[in-house]
Amino acid sequence: MEGTLAPPRPAVAAKGGQGSVLATAWRLALRELRGGTRGLRIVIACLALGVAAIAGVGTLASAVNEGLRADGRRILGGDLEISTGNRPIPANVLDWIAARGGRVAEVVEMRSMLVVEDGARDRMLVELKAVGPAYPLYGTARIEGAPDFAAALAARDGVPRVAVEPVVMERLALTPGQRVRVGDASFAVAGAIAEEPDRVARPTVFGPRAMISLDALEATGLLQPGSLVRFDYRVRLSDGEEARAFIASLRATFPEGGWRVRSYAEAAPGVIRFVEQTALFLTLVGLTALLVGGIGVVNGVRAWLESRRRTIATLKCLGAPAATVFATYAIQLAAIAVLGIAIGLVVGTGAPWLGAALLADVLPVPPRFGLYPAPLALAALFGLLTAATFALWPLARAREIPGVALFRDDVAQVRARPRAWVILANVALAAALVGLVVAVAQDRQFAAAFCAAAAGTLLLFRLGGWAVKRAAAAAPRHLPPALRLGLANLHRPGSAAALMLVSLGLGLSTLASVAMIQGNLQRQVGERLPERAPAFFFIDIQNDQVARFDAIAGAIPGVGEIARVPSLRARIVAVNGTPAEQVQASEDTAWALRGDRGLTYAATPPEGTRLVAGSWWAPDYRGEPLVSFDARLAHGWGIGVGDRLTINVLGRDLDLRIASLRVIDWRSFGLNFTLIASPGMLEAAPHTHIATVHALPSAEAALMRAVTDALPNVSAIRVRDALDSVNRLLGRIGDALSSTGGITLLSGALVLAGAIAAGRRQRIRDAVVLKTLGATRRQILAAYLVEFGILGAAAGLLAAAVGSAASWAVTTYVMRADWAFLPGTLGVTILACIGLTIAFGWLGTSAALRAKPAPLLRAE
Repeated sequence: MEGTLAPPRPAVAAKGGQGSVLATAWRLALRELRGGTRGLRIVIACLALGVAAIAGVGTLASAVNEGLRADGRRILGGDLEISTGNRPIPANVLDWIAARGGRVAEVVEMRSMLVVEDGARDRMLVELKAVGPAYPLYGTARIEGAPDFAAALAARDGVPRVAVEPVVMERLALTPGQRVRVGDASFAVAGAIAEEPDRVARPTVFGPRAMISLDALEATGLLQPGSLVRFDYRVRLSDGEEARAFIASLRATFPEGGWRVRSYAEAAPGVIRFVEQTALFLTLVGLTALLVGGIGVVNGVRAWLESRRRTIATLKCLGAPAATVFATYAIQLAAIAVLGIAIGLVVGTGAPWLGAALLADVLPVPPRFGLYPAPLALAALFGLLTAATFALWPLARAREIPGVALFRDDVAQVRARPRAWVILANVALAAALVGLVVAVAQDRQFAAAFCAAAAGTLLLFRLGGWAVKRAAAAAPRHLPPALRLGLANLHRPGSAAALMLVSLGLGLSTLASVAMIQGNLQRQVGERLPERAPAFFFIDIQNDQVARFDAIAGAIPGVGEIARVPSLRARIVAVNGTPAEQVQASEDTAWALRGDRGLTYAATPPEGTRLVAGSWWAPDYRGEPLVSFDARLAHGWGIGVGDRLTINVLGRDLDLRIASLRVIDWRSFGLNFTLIASPGMLEAAPHTHIATVHALPSAEAALMRAVTDALPNVSAIRVRDALDSVNRLLGRIGDALSSTGGITLLSGALVLAGAIAAGRRQRIRDAVVLKTLGATRRQILAAYLVEFGILGAAAGLLAAAVGSAASWAVTTYVMRADWAFLPGTLGVTILACIGLTIAFGWLGTSAALRAKPAPLLRAE
């Protein structure tokens, strides 16, 4: 009809297929991004924080491992090392090495007492290291104030010299030239050790280092039959000689040697395993921070889409296809995610420098810093998967809701279930994230358990949020106004209470579990162990010194129980005929196949012995050699009663048949041995005795002085000092873990702040309406305090439960220690949660309290 207006054409149409949709979405996304990242800064911060934590831990671990690999020869002390246990290597072996052009540096290590000869005759347990003239083959050894290391240790005027760590100089108030005694020999102090190239940095538990020349060792009288001593021979090969071929030739030429030989590529396998396991744990903590950040992504994307609601509704009303709207905002989110991940990678690359400075006493070697693409790529992939997993659902919701519904979503939310492909894509992304965590972990079983626990924890907190909302909705109506309003805020439409509970609770759960684990370990070392631990371990007591030792120790007032057993060193060389290096042992028991193990013999079971298989031999048994073995090691090696172990004692291989299996409580600080053999053959072998002595603290100094003065070759290990060292180590590691766990809490705080900021407009509107109806600022503030106080209390209680369960599992099954409930730690967690939530709530709602009604009402 003439004059009739034609319907307007859609401004945005789907023409040209998929390419046209993407082109249109790209143009719209670029236009919106020109307005900046306002509304998505929380998303950027959450992703950056989680990615930075993972990238930083991975980069530091890579730097430490690279330091170990690059400096393998220096750390080992040669191209290869031959460890012969407590006996020197035969001379013909040294001749054979020399004939092939190899240079040998002999190193002998043991523990000894270092006694100041003048004044109060103070003394200290040290780890003594005697080195030959060729030492070091790689790297540089230095003594402060001495231009030449070998010359500084050489005897002057017939007096040998000793270099000690700076801590010994400090504690004993030593000065260069002062006289000290080691064993039976008198030494002059050469100075403080400034650099020891072949020592992997580690905490001092039993004693700091002291170094002497190999020529001076015999005069000390410490090399007694059966002494706890280790002979190592570092070899520098001739040019062109390969370590692997040399080792194969050595073993073929001397098949009965029974020595442990390793190349520079295996310089510190135990340290590498420690670094990898620590990196795994810290990475999982960082991943927890990233998962908490994922909640922030959900919150941030929802709030951002809320701020774009009118734009989305307008596009849809003008005919924009849902695919175009979805692609437009997906492109923007992808750009924001890339920006957040890039920031995290930059921070993660630089953070290890600070971490290395703070953890210098804990790291085994100085890190070799550089750009390590692998951990950075892994962190970026974690960030991308997390962003996609958590952003897809809210983005898909905006895609499915009609334009008209978006205009009224404030007052009547429309529940739109994303399409099947979105659900499948979300499940696939979550599965990919879990698969990546498990695939890159050194301990995949532990990583899988972490993923299951993380999923269960997310579900628990989500259910907790639902329960809080339901409880708030079911509360009686006849309540004080502030309480009623606070409860209403928890269950009103659009409430982010559930997400805030999840984000804050996950961070506090991580901190609570770390604090509980640290507290339980420190309780073991600082409280429980000292209750039953002896005052001293005395080692290297010779057979002809036993009676004298018992008499000296027993004569000191305040000395209680004295226990003593024979002590030998043995190396397990075969299990049921299979060489030790080929035994299929579990990861947590493989350590016992490397190096020497303690060995004793006994006619009757030691006090407290708990057999779980087999039986003990008769007291007068004199048949084939039998052994009672550690049940846990036997389980890890797949052996049992009747199987055979071949051990090497003093260069001789002995076959022992397993007669029984024992559960050993290493935490008892008693005289525990992995191997207890039947009497007979070993009684005639050269050996020493080891003793434990219980004494009052007031008697400890007199006891140590009396024994070590009368028996200079005997070393006293003061248990209290060892426990203090372990406690300090646990404290430093705990601080590192707590700092990493704090990142999770910071991520949760960011999410909480984002959730509060996202509801800022709604809170301002509510506050204005309440003020118009006569509510005071104090009443509105009280309502907010009720709301956030309940959220904080609920999150704190759930975090305490999750932290307790996680710490129990790790302490009991991973660390194999006793777990105790620590109410003080959990109380602090709950109070911190409530305080943090209320503080953020007050900061986030202060704008609502300041809002004046008139401007907003006029705008409406």
